[in-house]
Amino acid sequence: MPIINRVADLADEITVWRRDFHENPELLFDVHRTAGIVAEKLKSFGCDEVVTGLGRTGVVGVIRGRTNNSGRVIGLRADMDALPIEEATDVPHKSKVPGKMHACGHDGHTAMLLGAAKYLAETRNFDGTAVVIFQPAEEGGGGANEMLKDGLLERFGVHEVYGMHNMPGIPVGHFAIRPGAMMAAADRFTIQIEGKGGHAARPHDCIDPVVISAHIITALQTIASRSADPLDSVVVSVCTVKAGEAFNVIPQTATLLGTVRTLSPEVRDLAETRIRAIVENVCAAFGAKAAVEYDRGYPVTMNDPDKTEFMANVARSVAGENAVDTTVLPLMGAEDFSYMLEERPGAYIFLGNGDTAGVHHPAYDFNDEASPYGVSLWAKIVETGMPAR
Repeated sequence: MPIINRVADLADEITVWRRDFHENPELLFDVHRTAGIVAEKLKSFGCDEVVTGLGRTGVVGVIRGRTNNSGRVIGLRADMDALPIEEATDVPHKSKVPGKMHACGHDGHTAMLLGAAKYLAETRNFDGTAVVIFQPAEEGGGGANEMLKDGLLERFGVHEVYGMHNMPGIPVGHFAIRPGAMMAAADRFTIQIEGKGGHAARPHDCIDPVVISAHIITALQTIASRSADPLDSVVVSVCTVKAGEAFNVIPQTATLLGTVRTLSPEVRDLAETRIRAIVENVCAAFGAKAAVEYDRGYPVTMNDPDKTEFMANVARSVAGENAVDTTVLPLMGAEDFSYMLEERPGAYIFLGNGDTAGVHHPAYDFNDEASPYGVSLWAKIVETGMPAR
C-alpha cells in the first residue's frame, strides 16, 4: 500500500506545523514553546492521555486502539530540539532566532509524529496502544536518557520502540535500515599534559608538552591501524590542541580534546584502554605528567534484527519493494535514541530527504515532500504491528 490517503490529505497542515517549528527553533531542554504546541495539539486530536514534563520538557501522548485484546504497546519517538547554528537559507520560513536553526530536521520529525498522532487518534484502526514520544535535547543533552530516568517505558508499558531520522542524499520516498549497529557510540576525551616550561632557546632545560602532544596524536592513530581488528570500525580524532601563548616560550602544559566513535562495546572498551595507555606511557617516556578524562556519551544505536525486518517490511508497504535499502552501512555519527534501544527492542530507520544540504549545515532544510512517507510509516507500524481484530 502506498501513502495513506488520509495522510496525504494532512500533508499541507503538517507542512504548516513544520515550518512554524522551523521559524522558532529551541535548543536542548529549552523547548518550552515546541513542547507546549505539541501537547496542545495532542489534546486537540483526542489522545487518551497527554503527559508533559518527562525528561524535563518531553511530551508523551497515549492513543488506544478500538480494541486492546493484544495488550501490546508500541512507542514512536521524535526529537524536538534545534542547533546553535546561524541559518544561511533564503526560505520564507527561515529561523527568526539569531544563532539558532533546525539544521538536523527535528522540526520535520516532530511534525511527522504529530501527523501520525492525528491520524491514529481519528482512525484507531488497531488492537493495542500507541505511545507517541516527543523528546528534547537529542543534540548533546541526552534527552532520551532523561526521559528513561523519569520512567518513560515503565509508566506507559512500552514493549517496543521505533525511531526515524531524515537523511539527505537518500531520495524522497526511500528508506534505509539495517540490523545491528546503525549509528556509532560517541565518547569524548580530555588529555592534560604537564611538562616543564621555559625559554624556547633552552629546550634542554624544559619538558616540552607541545612535542609530547605531537607524539601522542600520532600514536593515537595506531588504535585504528594496529590495535583494533581491521574489520572493526573505530574513529579517534584529536580536534583541539591548546598550548602556549608566546612565540618564544615553551609552555608548561598542553590540553588535547577529541572524540571516539565505535560500533561495538568491545571496541569501545579497547579504544578507552589504549588511549589511557598511550598517553600515560608517552608522557612517562618524556618525563611529563598526564591525566586523561574519558567521558562515555551516547551508546551504539543497535537495531533489533526482528524489529528491523518488521520495520523494513512496513516501509516497503509504504514506499515500494525497491525503495528500502537494507544494506546501508552504519554511520559513525551518534544518536541518543540508542538509550531507548538498550531498554526495549526496536529499530531506527533513515527517511530520504532528497538532494539537499547535509544535516548540521547552515543551508539545510527539511524536505516537506518526505513527510507523507514518514507519517504513513508511523501509522502503518502501529496498524501492522497491532492489527485490528
